[in-house]
Amino acid sequence: MIRFEHVTLRYPSGQEALRDLSFALEEGEFAFLTGHSGAGKSTLLKLILLLERPTRGRVLVKGKDLAALDRRQVPFFRRRVGVVFQDPHLLLDRTVFENVALPLEVMGFPRADIPRRVRAALDKVGLLDKERAWPGHLSAGEQQRVGIARAVVHKPRLLLADEPTGNLDPELSAEIMALFRLFNEVGVTVLVATHDVELIAPFHCRRLHLRQGRLAEPPP
Repeated sequence: MIRFEHVTLRYPSGQEALRDLSFALEEGEFAFLTGHSGAGKSTLLKLILLLERPTRGRVLVKGKDLAALDRRQVPFFRRRVGVVFQDPHLLLDRTVFENVALPLEVMGFPRADIPRRVRAALDKVGLLDKERAWPGHLSAGEQQRVGIARAVVHKPRLLLADEPTGNLDPELSAEIMALFRLFNEVGVTVLVATHDVELIAPFHCRRLHLRQGRLAEPPP
């Protein structure tokens, strides 16, 4: 699904954010991306989303070299990926239903199909009864679950999450991780960037650990 081949990203200032990364994430795999703040986790995800371009090396998704995509193809590529951020960035002047429906509207899904897809996504995250609610009236955990519903409403085969539990307490964080596991069990490839090693300890998944922009052995 994802392959990095000797990827280095150096900024014009000379700083190397990532150095000679090589790894493969198989289709249907669930993996964690760990490392200290500033280790390069977010930068690695940005490379997959074409928000950054490598200085050297290749990033491939489903066998396609992302460097071969021109600007017109980038939006179509991104629409096949689900993304969850630490802050869900919900639109406060739209209901939960409208927030989750937004990606489908942008992608041009038939209007008749949108309600069914939105309600299926909200049902998956346990918020079907909140479809008419305003985001500002929801708890932090509920807001993050709306963000997850929005990320998966178009049924992507790849789901990326960047510190998705950073603003949540341990109990809510565990609920969010259980949702990611649920999506993985139906075939979605999941890569979660997190610094919370205690949270992911119960998950027997591969860890890609970054230290100063390089892959390293995870600490015990």
